[in-house]
Amino acid sequence: MTKPHSRAHRRPPSATARAALVDLPAGGCTLPVPDMPAGREWTGEEQARWEELWRSPQAVMWDDTVRGTVAVLLVYESAILGGTASAWQAQEARYAGEALGLTPKALVALGWRIVDAEAGP
Repeated sequence: MTKPHSRAHRRPPSATARAALVDLPAGGCTLPVPDMPAGREWTGEEQARWEELWRSPQAVMWDDTVRGTVAVLLVYESAILGGTASAWQAQEARYAGEALGLTPKALVALGWRIVDAEAGP
């Protein structure tokens, strides 16, 4: 016998839940890219990544309040790729990426999906 709270007893997502998905444009965000925060010298690679993130499909859902999260993600990514990151920096990078909707798991949790406008969902 299965436990009452097992997956076997869960109902499938309702039509309402599926309808609540937010479609993000596969072509990315066309809004102006905000300035990078002051306080440190940003490398060319970090500046390019900043632009890439703010042009991503997920960026259509961001406002200026996430500038700090994007900035710390860049710092953590630089440390990870440079081989100088600590375990907590790697973990914080993962959390920041999830908060910004940058992973498949985060997209699902946030109720977002990336769709090609020409092809449809």
